[in-house]
Amino acid sequence: MKFGGTSVGSAQAMSEAAMIVKNTLAEWTRVVVVTSAISGVTNLLLDSASRAAAGDISQLPDTEKSLRTSHVSIANALIPKTEKRNKSIAEIEELVSIFSDLCRAITLIGEASPRSLDAVASLGERMSVRLLAAAIEENGVNAIALDASELIITNAHFQNAHPDLDATTQQTRAKILPLLDAGIVPVVTGFIGATSTGVVTTLGRGGSDYSAAILGAVLPANDVWIWTDVDGVMTADPRIVPEARTLPEITYSEVSELAYFGAKVLHPKTVRPVVDAGIGLRICNTFNPSHPGTRLVSNSQGNGTSGNGYIVKAVTAIRRQRLVTIEGRGMLGIPGVAARAFGAVASTGTSVPLISQASSEQSICFAVPTEACESVLFQLERIFAEELDENDIDRVWATDDISIITVVGAKMRSTPGVAGKVFGKLGENNVNVLAIAQGSSEVSISMVVESDRTEDAVKALHDLIIN
Repeated sequence: MKFGGTSVGSAQAMSEAAMIVKNTLAEWTRVVVVTSAISGVTNLLLDSASRAAAGDISQLPDTEKSLRTSHVSIANALIPKTEKRNKSIAEIEELVSIFSDLCRAITLIGEASPRSLDAVASLGERMSVRLLAAAIEENGVNAIALDASELIITNAHFQNAHPDLDATTQQTRAKILPLLDAGIVPVVTGFIGATSTGVVTTLGRGGSDYSAAILGAVLPANDVWIWTDVDGVMTADPRIVPEARTLPEITYSEVSELAYFGAKVLHPKTVRPVVDAGIGLRICNTFNPSHPGTRLVSNSQGNGTSGNGYIVKAVTAIRRQRLVTIEGRGMLGIPGVAARAFGAVASTGTSVPLISQASSEQSICFAVPTEACESVLFQLERIFAEELDENDIDRVWATDDISIITVVGAKMRSTPGVAGKVFGKLGENNVNVLAIAQGSSEVSISMVVESDRTEDAVKALHDLIIN
């Protein structure tokens, strides 16, 4: 059971999370809990590290005070026993001191390396895990806080580490199974791991979902439950489409597309460990625990008809992207252009969510995050400098901000005319499509639209679900 930042973001929320754990034990006698940092804390930690790298630690006392206040107030509200409360507060004070020391060290060095950023970012989970374990114990449940750096062994790719599943399996079973056998609930830090030499790493932002999936897969668990602040996977962002509804079931392939293309309810990497282990996954609402949430089912179980039964099941959007285009008549028939282009993009550390190429081979375009666009253009112009000089490539350029709109539904692959309905609906609402991409799985169709038409596009396509 993984609890997200908002699910542990206040004394009331953490109390409700602790009660959910207690109630679940009535049905499931062996439960492992994974927790995120308190909402907003990781951003606060990393912002302070960034300021420190620039030589500014003027805000450090205020940040320390904020960290103490948010955590100590929860401890005072949830841990009535003086000795246990004082122990938790002392541990949090020690972690705040570590944070302060790290920021001062970063200032002296003059830069924040990925390794040092992971050390700073890990502190949020290391604080919250102590509070949640204590809150669970106050509900009459034996619980113990564990640091995932003792369980999840990763490579040294700091800020986005990859787990070594064999080593993680060995460590996790050795540490957790005896606790479960003794009737103790392990409460584990999400988001973090460690190299084989014990250096702290993180799994990427939002990685607590991934932590839960990894631990669930290697134990193995029967089920992984992601507790968040919504009732499950919805047909669209309810802030854009008020009539959006919760999907009772969704296939693994569908949720993978939704997570990748901007749905915030699940970390994109979460699905694979669960699928590989053949175990269940469910998304639930901490603040509405009686709601069944969304159950993820295998692609064969879903058979394209799970959830709401419609052909198009959900619509999602990624904002703040730009469309980069390489174009020129000299590209026709020349091998290796795409390989060189994406090699240049990879050298900037940028991920490409969408690619589209004309059949004439005279242009290739792809989306990149807005903040990465300038560095991508610079590298492309450097790589293709000779072709640009000789006019084999006319230009390398980027649009203003655009959005990627994606419609998802497993049943789309077996239903003729879906693309026609999708583009017809956008046409009816005067939404222009700048580029199109469809994966070979045919579970989704992605379209690029101008940024200011994002909401219009999502609302229009959601009509295909409800009508």
